[in-house]
Amino acid sequence: MLMQSALLALGATAVAALQPLEVKGQDFINPKTGNRFQIVGMAYQPGGSAGYDPKKKRDPLSDPDVCMRDAALLQILGVNAIRVYNLNPDLNHDECVSIFNAAGMYMLLDVNSPMPGEALTSFEVYKSYYASYLNRTFAVVEAFKDYPNTLAFFSGNEVIDKEETTEFVPSYVRAVTRDLKNYIKNWSDRKIPVGYSAADVREVLWDSFNYFTCSLQGDKDDMSMGDLFALNSYSWCGDSSFTESSFDKLVEGFENTPVPVFFSEFGCNTPSPRIFTEIGSIYGPDMYDVFAGGIVYEYTQEPNNYGLVNMTEDGPATLMSDFYSLRDQYAKLDFKKLQGLKPKGSTRKPVSCSPKLITVDGFQNNFTLPVLPPGAKEMIDNGIENKPKAGKLVEIKDWKVKYEVRNADGTVIKDLAVKPLANDEINAPGSNTANLSAGSGSSGSSGSQGSTNGGDGDDKENSAAGHGVGGGVLALVMGVAALVAAF
Repeated sequence: MLMQSALLALGATAVAALQPLEVKGQDFINPKTGNRFQIVGMAYQPGGSAGYDPKKKRDPLSDPDVCMRDAALLQILGVNAIRVYNLNPDLNHDECVSIFNAAGMYMLLDVNSPMPGEALTSFEVYKSYYASYLNRTFAVVEAFKDYPNTLAFFSGNEVIDKEETTEFVPSYVRAVTRDLKNYIKNWSDRKIPVGYSAADVREVLWDSFNYFTCSLQGDKDDMSMGDLFALNSYSWCGDSSFTESSFDKLVEGFENTPVPVFFSEFGCNTPSPRIFTEIGSIYGPDMYDVFAGGIVYEYTQEPNNYGLVNMTEDGPATLMSDFYSLRDQYAKLDFKKLQGLKPKGSTRKPVSCSPKLITVDGFQNNFTLPVLPPGAKEMIDNGIENKPKAGKLVEIKDWKVKYEVRNADGTVIKDLAVKPLANDEINAPGSNTANLSAGSGSSGSSGSQGSTNGGDGDDKENSAAGHGVGGGVLALVMGVAALVAAF
C-alpha cells in the first residue's frame, strides 16, 4: 500500500505541469509564488475558421505535430499563453495540450464557435439561447477543465459590436457566464474563471464593462458576474504612443476594476509590417498596474494580414517580419521583474448593479437575467450526457519539430524543437534559444487585407477601420524507477 501511494504521488508529477492560476481581485495570481501573472499571449487559430472542422475531426489542438511546430516557435518568442477560439470538445487534445503545457503556456479558451447553434447571435439573441447550445459550451468545459494550464473560458466574443446590439445581448451574455460558472462549480475540481471578450467600441465599452462586472445585490459571490473582462483593441497603430493611441484612456477607465482586465486581442496592422511599439507600454509602468497583459492577434497569416507565420497545407512554415519585430520588442522587457510583480493590495469590492451604471440610451439597463431554457438546469445539476473524455496531461517522448520551418530569407531553421520546462516554469524569452536569422524582407508584408467580421477570431477587419478607436521529467521518471527498485 505504501509503495502504491508513493508511486501514485510520483506518477501524478511525472509529467511536468504548470501551476493552475487563481483570480484574486484585479489580478491573476500564481498561488505558489504569490506573484501576479502577466499574460504574454498569442491568438492561435491555424487555418482561421476553417481550422475548426467537425466533419474532418479537426481543430487547432488536435494535431500533435502541428502543435509541436507552433509551440516551439511561440516558445522562442517568449509567449506564455495562447487563445484558442474554436474547439471540438469531442476530440482528444491531450498531446497538444501537454506540448503547450511543457512549453510553459496557459490556454484561454472560447466556448463558442462560428457553426450554427454554437454561439450567441448579436441579432435576435434570444433565439440562440437554448439547451443544446449550453450543452455544447458545457462540453468544452468538460474537455478542458482538468488540464492545469487551462487559465480561463470566454463566454462570448464581440457579441456586442455596435450600439444596435446593446438592447438585449448584455443580459444573455451575462446569463451564459452564470451558467458556465455554475457548471464549473458543480463539475470541476477547481475554480476556472469565466469572462467576456469585448470589441473596443468606445461608445458602448464602459457600459459593457459595468454591466458584466457589477454584482447583483452587491454579492461578491454573484455567479453571473464576470471573473475577468477582456478587450479586443486595435487603436495603437504603427509608431504611436500611450496617449495618441488612447491607451491612456483605457487605463483611466479600468483603473478601479474589481476583476483582471487584459487585451484579448491587440496588434493593429496598418501600417504593415507591424513594429509592435505598444509592447513597452502594455508591459511597463504605463499599464501593468491596471492591465494583466494581452494577446497578440494572430499567429498564422490569413487573408486579413495579421499573421506572424505563413503556413502551407502540408506543414512547412515561413516566419514573417512581424515575428521578428515582436520577438525584438519582447526581448527589451525585464520578464523576471514583470512576472515578479506583487498583488496591488486589497481587492476592490464590485459595485452593485444599477441602471445608474448605464449611460448610453438604448443599452440594456435591466439586470434581470433570462431564466434557464428547458433542460438546462438538469445539465447543470446532473452533468451533461455523453460527456467528452476528461483531458489529462500525457508523456511526450519526442520534442523535435517534424515540419520544415524557414526564416523570412528562405533559410531553413535547423534542429527546431520544444524545450520542455521544469515543473511550474512559465515560458519567457530565452527559454528556447533556437538560432533564427535576423529576418527581414518582402515576405513579411505579404497578404491581403480582409473586411469581414472578426467575432470568431477569424477574418478580422483591417484594424484601423474595424475598431472604434525537459530534464525535470527525466529526473522524475528515474526517481520512480529507483523507488520501484527499492521496494
